[in-house]
Amino acid sequence: MSEIRTAPVSRRNTELWLLILALAVAIGAGYLAGLSNPEGLSPEFAKQGAILCVLAFGMHIVLRIWAKYADPIILPCVVALNGIGVAMIHRLDIIEGTDAATRQLLWTGVAIAAAIAVIWAVRDHRILRRATFISLVVTGLLMIMPLIPGLGVEINGARIWVRLAGMSFQPGELAKITLAIFFAGYLSSNRDLILLAGRKIGPLQLPRLRDMAPMMIAWGLSIGILVLQRDLGSAILFFGLFMAMIYVATARISWIIIGLLLVAVAGVAAAQFMGHVSARINAWINAFDPDVINAPYGSHQIVQGMFGLANGGLFGTGFEGGRPDLIPYANSDMIMAALGEALGLIGVIAIVMLYVLLVSRGIRAALGTRDAFGKLLASGLSFTIGLQCFVVVGGITRLIPLTGLTMPFVAAGGSSLLSNWIIIALLLLVSNNARKPVPSTEAVNEAVLTKGASA
Repeated sequence: MSEIRTAPVSRRNTELWLLILALAVAIGAGYLAGLSNPEGLSPEFAKQGAILCVLAFGMHIVLRIWAKYADPIILPCVVALNGIGVAMIHRLDIIEGTDAATRQLLWTGVAIAAAIAVIWAVRDHRILRRATFISLVVTGLLMIMPLIPGLGVEINGARIWVRLAGMSFQPGELAKITLAIFFAGYLSSNRDLILLAGRKIGPLQLPRLRDMAPMMIAWGLSIGILVLQRDLGSAILFFGLFMAMIYVATARISWIIIGLLLVAVAGVAAAQFMGHVSARINAWINAFDPDVINAPYGSHQIVQGMFGLANGGLFGTGFEGGRPDLIPYANSDMIMAALGEALGLIGVIAIVMLYVLLVSRGIRAALGTRDAFGKLLASGLSFTIGLQCFVVVGGITRLIPLTGLTMPFVAAGGSSLLSNWIIIALLLLVSNNARKPVPSTEAVNEAVLTKGASA
C-alpha cells in the first residue's frame, strides 16, 4: 500500500473568502449602527466600510507575497473583531456627538501598516532570538517612560500614559511584546539547565535560586507596575505571560505552584497596604451597596455595565437600541458590556468564540513550528490575548475585580490596536514558518508526489 503525501498549500484563497465574510459582518454591523442616527444613515458608514476593506485586502496581499503559508483563519477573525468594535464605537459617537470611531479607524490603519512593516522586515521570526536581552532593556525603558516627569501623565488614577505632540500613548502595550520576546529567547536557551538543575522535594522539582532570576524579574516588574503606576491589569498580564511561557518550556507544575504563592503574597500585601487595590476589591465584593456605588472609584461602572448586559437579554436590543451611553467608558474599558446590550448573550458568545478561535490558531502555530523559540513566542503571545480577554470579560461580569484592561481589537485605543496587530503579525510569521515546506526535503516530497501520481 503506497503512502500518499500532499505538498503544503498556501490556503490564501480560503483566507480571501473568509475575509469577505468577516468584512460582511463588520460592514453589516456598521450599517446597523448607522441606522440609529436620527438624521439618517450618515456618509461615515460608507467611508468606514471602504477604508476597512482597503486595509484588510492590503494585508491579505502582503501575506500572499511574504508569508503565503500563514494561517488563513487568523486575519479574518481579527478583521471581524476590529470592524465590530468600530461599529459599536460609531454607535456611541452618534449618541454622544463624538468622533472616536474616526480615530479608531485611523489607528487601525497605523496598526495594520505597522503589522505589514513587521512582516516585511522580519520575514522569519527566528531572527528575533538575537534580540533577547535587547528586548529586556527595551521593556525596562518602555515601563519607565510613564514615570518620567513632563512625559508621563496620570489618567483615572493610573500613571501608564505618555503624551507626545498632543497624543497619548501607553508604552506598556508594546512592552508585553518585547517581554514575550525576552522570555522566549531566555527560556529556549536555558530550558535544559532549568529542567535538570535544582533540588527535588517530594513530587516537586524545585529550580535553583539563580535559575529563578527571570521569574523574580517578572514578579518584581509586576509589583513595580502595581505600586508605581497603579495598574493592576498590566501587572496581572505580565506575570501571567511569564507563568504561561515557563510552563510551556518546562511542563513542570512546580513553577505554577511557586508563581501562585508569589501572587498570593503580593495580592494580600496589595490589598492591605494599597488603597487603589483595596478599593477595587471592595467595589467587586460589595458592588450593589449604595455607599460603594456612589463612592469615588466605587462600583458605579460595574453596576451600569451589568445593567446593560441584563437589558440586552438573550438576543440584544440591536445596534440602534438600548442606552450604551449610560455605561461609563463604554467605548473602551466597558465595550463588551455595550456589545452585550446590543447583541445579547448570543452575540457576546459569538464574539468570545472569535477570540477562542484566534487564540487556538496561535497555539496551533506554536505546536506546528519546529524551533523552541517560535513555540514559546507564539504560545506566549496567544496566551496574552486569551488572558486579556478573560480578565476583561471576568471584570465586566463580576467574576473577578475590574482591572482597566481593554478588549483586544474591539475597544477604542490606539496603543492597544497597534500592539495587538503587531502580535498578529508575529503569529502569522510563526504559522508561516510552521506550515511552509522544509527546504531540505522538498526534493524528497516531489519524488513521492511524482511516484504517487504515476501509481
